[in-house]
Amino acid sequence: MPPERPAGADAASTLRTGPAQIAETPISVQAPRHPRPKAPQLYAALDLGTNSCRMLIARPRGAQFEVVDSFSKAVELGTGLKTSGLLSHKPMQRTLQALRICRAKLEQHQVGRMRLVATEACRRARNSRDFIRRVQNETGLRLDIITAEEEAQLAVVSCASLVAQETEQLLVIDIGGGSTELVWIDLSRVPPEQRRDAILGMHHGAFIRDPLPGQPHVVDWISVPLGVATLKDYFREVDDDAARFALMSWYFEEQLEAFAPYRDDTAHKSFQIIGTSGTITTVAASYLRLKRYDRNKVDGLVMNSTQVDAVIREYLALGPIGRRQDPRIGRERHTQIMSGAAILTALMRIWPTERMSVADRGLREGLLYAQMSRDGALHLDTEKGTASP
Repeated sequence: MPPERPAGADAASTLRTGPAQIAETPISVQAPRHPRPKAPQLYAALDLGTNSCRMLIARPRGAQFEVVDSFSKAVELGTGLKTSGLLSHKPMQRTLQALRICRAKLEQHQVGRMRLVATEACRRARNSRDFIRRVQNETGLRLDIITAEEEAQLAVVSCASLVAQETEQLLVIDIGGGSTELVWIDLSRVPPEQRRDAILGMHHGAFIRDPLPGQPHVVDWISVPLGVATLKDYFREVDDDAARFALMSWYFEEQLEAFAPYRDDTAHKSFQIIGTSGTITTVAASYLRLKRYDRNKVDGLVMNSTQVDAVIREYLALGPIGRRQDPRIGRERHTQIMSGAAILTALMRIWPTERMSVADRGLREGLLYAQMSRDGALHLDTEKGTASP
């Protein structure tokens, strides 16, 4: 039997997070002999994952950043990796083509600072170093293969503005194509008004596990080598749709035994889950019945477990053909939405909260914030006390 969800207080804020308010920089027209102020330097963040190649180009604006351009392409780099342990020819060709487009955008915008990273597929593949060298030779782009810990850190940082002041225990979940990162953070020693800023400060160094006064305490973190693509591959041979979904969910839960909070059945006070991934934002958009995806309506939405379960049951009732035709899911995601839903179901089943905050943000936003923060390019709003994308 699965662990029961203990009774406990939720901390998910009822306030929604709207779009960032960006102040326009005034430009004087009364003193033409003075040069116009230079526009802020542009920054880029590229995330090459198991499924997708995605990039954001942005400029800092006060405590925020403004997205100037973006790119996203499903390259399915991890196709065949489970069987061979290698990145295959066709996926690498698709990825190189996408990266050439990214290079053109970087040159077009004359980006000054950038961080270009690869994650789980390249961490696992035996030929990833050769591929990274090939990328540099053919596109001029230098990709860093980041650790699972840094990936988890940056996902946490990107979600800082969604942390409720009353949150004392925080679980951030990031469901990727090849892995799922979970980070459990104790904020009870941090004054409520400083909790968001404390999360923002976690972009450098290793996770701090020792409780320090006024600092977040990372109780535990884990990177499960199962994401929407890799989990689906494990149960490809199961024909029955509902049976495959159930098996995926239970199998994922089995991988959490090493995660200390999984064994903790304490009813924690002020507990909040923040979920970031394409799966979670798709579930949120389906719940809202959006005919066209709208980030402003999805990012910051709070869903309870009943609402999440209702959407997933609807996906199951649609079946593979119905999911492929459902515009809310999209043709690029329909083959993997159920493996992501299986992960989400397992996580909502076993932790002491009925609600989850939805974050339409992740590794790229964390990369941008970390770069701008290190350069001193972001200026915290002392009234709001936070910087967020």
